[in-house]
Amino acid sequence: MSNLVQEHVRLVHSVVSQGPREPQNVVARSWIRCVHEFGLDPGHEIEPYQVGHQELQERAERVSEVLASAKLEMTNLYQQLADSQTLVLLTDAEGVVLNVVGDPHFVKDAARDGLRDGTMWSEQKQGTNGMGTCLMEKCPVVIHRDQHFLARNIDLTCTAAPIFDSQGQLAAVLDVSSRSQLLQQHSMVLVGMSAQMIENRTLLAHHRDDYIIRFHSRPEFLYTLNEGVLALSGEGKVVAANRNALFQLGFRSFDQVFGGTIDSLFNATIADLVSRSSSASFHPVPIYDARQGGRFYAVAQQPERLLRQFQAVRERRLTVKPEGAPEYRFSNLEFGDPSMAHNVRCAARVLNRDIPILLCGETGSGKDVFAKAIHAASNRASGAFVAVNCASLPETLIESELFGYKSGAFTGASREGRRGKICQANGGTLFLDEIGDMPLALQARLLRVLEEREVVPLGGEAPVRVDIQLISATHRNLQEMVKRGEFREDLFYRLQGIRLALPPLRDRSDKRQIIQHALAEEAGAGGSVTIDARAVAMLEQYPWPGNIRQLRNVLRTALALCDGNVITVRDLPEEVQRGGEPARAVAEPASVDSVEGSLNSLESAERDALVQELERHRWNISSLAQQLKTSRNTIYRKMKRLGIRSAHAGPLEA
Repeated sequence: MSNLVQEHVRLVHSVVSQGPREPQNVVARSWIRCVHEFGLDPGHEIEPYQVGHQELQERAERVSEVLASAKLEMTNLYQQLADSQTLVLLTDAEGVVLNVVGDPHFVKDAARDGLRDGTMWSEQKQGTNGMGTCLMEKCPVVIHRDQHFLARNIDLTCTAAPIFDSQGQLAAVLDVSSRSQLLQQHSMVLVGMSAQMIENRTLLAHHRDDYIIRFHSRPEFLYTLNEGVLALSGEGKVVAANRNALFQLGFRSFDQVFGGTIDSLFNATIADLVSRSSSASFHPVPIYDARQGGRFYAVAQQPERLLRQFQAVRERRLTVKPEGAPEYRFSNLEFGDPSMAHNVRCAARVLNRDIPILLCGETGSGKDVFAKAIHAASNRASGAFVAVNCASLPETLIESELFGYKSGAFTGASREGRRGKICQANGGTLFLDEIGDMPLALQARLLRVLEEREVVPLGGEAPVRVDIQLISATHRNLQEMVKRGEFREDLFYRLQGIRLALPPLRDRSDKRQIIQHALAEEAGAGGSVTIDARAVAMLEQYPWPGNIRQLRNVLRTALALCDGNVITVRDLPEEVQRGGEPARAVAEPASVDSVEGSLNSLESAERDALVQELERHRWNISSLAQQLKTSRNTIYRKMKRLGIRSAHAGPLEA
């Protein structure tokens, strides 16, 4: 026995005999368990217990949804750590390793020490270690070198965080084990964030056929790892919640919300919240705590089974062109406006040349109509025009919608599998609307499809050849998103074979002709309808924040309200009569400085972690400083550097 091992054994027995000096000492508590409960000896060379291949497969199957959600996050986490002497591991609730990500050379080297698929790292088998102690404590832990119980493990630093299922049960552990001098605090932040991401992904995947409510007291935190997520059954009962949801609602356990109704939590019904979310294009809408009156911002999504049914019905309807349906032709796009005339000329010149087209413009400016006109004018007009709105589909549905899936690819998948939108567009046109909202992980897959002209469905192995014309559209500034790391640069340039910027309606010189054309289409077979001169003048002067889509809605309503065949001023909405935009709600005070857009990925991770801790301490800086054993000024400096401001109007502290 070497001197180092002897020294470690003496230290362990000393701590065990004297007991922990601090009740909160996780390591001391663990060492005592290892000796008194598990009968382990810190000096013994205990080879990690290895489960059989069949048992490993069965264990992986039991947590298949967690494992599927974790694989992408584990790869992302390893890339952020960027250390060749580091492994990212996932275990089940009994400490059996199910997946390992790391440098291939270190993976092979660490496997000899037991860090490999199928080994059991519970405290009962391996003493104090990141994975096993995290399972026992049910909270994040860092076990640094000689804090391990067994001397054979003291060259490792392990950082682990628990992963809970949507009913609050411990399902797995995410661990980073390293032989390098990684900063423990840095690792803990990233591991904790990744564990939360896995929990959220798993909840959304498992409850894809339930109603989903995302909420937070601050709207900018929706669609981030800090959001609260609730899943509700078709009867409107709560069947799942993530930890952030419980925290924000003031509950300690899932049992306190399970089976409750939405109106017992918020002043809204699920039908009302889904309707408001849809009307707001799935941007956050305000709701209030039914018990304490606090304000939240929320987005509600329908069950994916309803979306699938709706899309199937819509696809069937699209195969038959209804009488009086608008014809999508270039001649119906511009009526004398120079910028639109330029766009039409450019689009006509690139037709049938296999050049991707990117349409940019404000919401409602007619990007979808322009895309349909391009399709109708091309030699693919007899093929399918398949549209996918990347913003309206839940993130968990986009991948299966685009790429399709084989039978049994995931829980809830159709037995027959499903052709993805890309394959449906074979021989025709694929229109990706709101491409800026496509998740980064899927951007890489889309780029591969564009380069190789092949699609591999989820759960499949054989690629399927596709021949498509790609048209994309966005209202966002993709170049700025590329600079912020939110959109892949290589995909951006691939999509932008030619970029056409559609002007907003307020800037077009052919507004009167557009109004006349839209009125004729909306009136259809209903007879000849005109607009009096005063009403036309008001329509021309109005700034149209919703562009052509808003104009059509106004005309449709005016047609229903008008007496006879003449639309007058009184048939127009009040805001149009006022000649200005509708009254806007008072904006929420900004909570993030402009510096946020310049943060790199690690700084963004640090920022998210600090905001989360501030939320947990309800923005009480003194309380947070005491927990972190640092000064209030240090936290204030970090907040300033990371662009964090309090959500409260008054002082940060209560």
